[in-house]
Amino acid sequence: MGEGVAVLGPALLLAWPALLNGYPILFTDTAAYLLQARAPWMIWDKPFVYGPLLEACHGFTTLWLPLAAQLLLVSLMLRLAARTIDPAISTKAQCGIACALAAGSAAPWVASLLMPDILAPLTVLGLFVLAFGEPPAIRRAGGVVATIAVAAHLSHLIVAASCIGALLLLRPRRAAVASVPLAVALALLLASNLVAYRRLAVSPFGSVFLLARLVADGPAARVLAADCPRAGWSLCAWVGRLPTDSDVFLWSPHGPVWSTPGGPPALAPEAASIVWRTVLERPADVLASAVANGAAQLAVVGLGDTLGPDHFAGSVAPAIHDLFPANEQARFAASLQHADRLRQWAEPLRGPRAILLLAGALATPLVLIRALRRREQATAGLAAIVLAGVLGNAAATGALSGPHDRYQARIAWLLLLPPLLAAASALRAAPAPRPTPAPSAPAPRNRAAASPSPGRG
Repeated sequence: MGEGVAVLGPALLLAWPALLNGYPILFTDTAAYLLQARAPWMIWDKPFVYGPLLEACHGFTTLWLPLAAQLLLVSLMLRLAARTIDPAISTKAQCGIACALAAGSAAPWVASLLMPDILAPLTVLGLFVLAFGEPPAIRRAGGVVATIAVAAHLSHLIVAASCIGALLLLRPRRAAVASVPLAVALALLLASNLVAYRRLAVSPFGSVFLLARLVADGPAARVLAADCPRAGWSLCAWVGRLPTDSDVFLWSPHGPVWSTPGGPPALAPEAASIVWRTVLERPADVLASAVANGAAQLAVVGLGDTLGPDHFAGSVAPAIHDLFPANEQARFAASLQHADRLRQWAEPLRGPRAILLLAGALATPLVLIRALRRREQATAGLAAIVLAGVLGNAAATGALSGPHDRYQARIAWLLLLPPLLAAASALRAAPAPRPTPAPSAPAPRNRAAASPSPGRG
């Protein structure tokens, strides 16, 4: 009963944005994941993981079912992480930590969003539990969750590698075990792309994303200007008018990618050639851009780009109409997000959330230092893996896709977890104060003084 409450209680607390919205929070790309398992081919830029999981959970009835599964999984991993730090942590303390996360972080907003974004922090927590958890059953659970989470998004490969790097420094014997989910995820991606595209590659068309970023930052645009037209690339026709925004480059129907016959898959070989030429000819520019974008991504942690109905009419709305019954369509249409009224509820929380996030960013390194001094391996491991995961996520998303709010907001809230868990463990272990004895009457000086005086009946 206690374990059930320890998982269900935090899940309900983290669900409040979806309950407020009246529906799970969606994003434009949610439509692609909803259709991923139904299409006759894989979607070119998304691993074949999160979409099939969505379909397995919703059963063409309601999106509340996959959201419930997602929230319970987040709560379970928080529970396992807490028990890894302190096996005797109470349900009350666990719910208190969930309250703090629900009220003062982006965690409930990310957990209520039907996107693989929530699997970025679960990558970190899964690897932590796998490396430090006891007994073996808990480690195995962490390994399974970490494997699915790493495979669900290409950026999670770098997040996982960053966490494993931290383990190599902190607990090298467990780094090999923690590498298993990354290896399995890579094998899964290679196999699925081989089946779908006849290409043994982790990301067959990832060069298109890299090219968009390098063009927007400038190095690839300068290479195109210098090497065209003799290089013979089709993108030479865009020299002098290349988009300076990577999203426009990638997604505009009139941009370089979708103006190419065959779209991204057709452009990918040429994109790979231009990317390699850029890296070889301008390595300093490429490195400087990557570092600058990664540093910028660290500070970009807002929620705004996930709370509105942007482009829903051409993405999410048709997908829900095609897959779900009329009552589910009505629930989606009645949501605050669909009416563009969800942002106003998140806006007042921006200031407090930023303050608490900054406090977590300052406290987590202190927790790491203190735990290392006291040889508290699990606490030190959590702090180190969280810091590595947050930095790796910024490097991956900032350098490869450019800074966006949701990319860092999805994982930055983990910085609150090490200080919260360390505080909960310290409070539980603190000895209870001894009761103060009640004051007693002063003892008489001698027996005579204790006896009544003669003659004073």
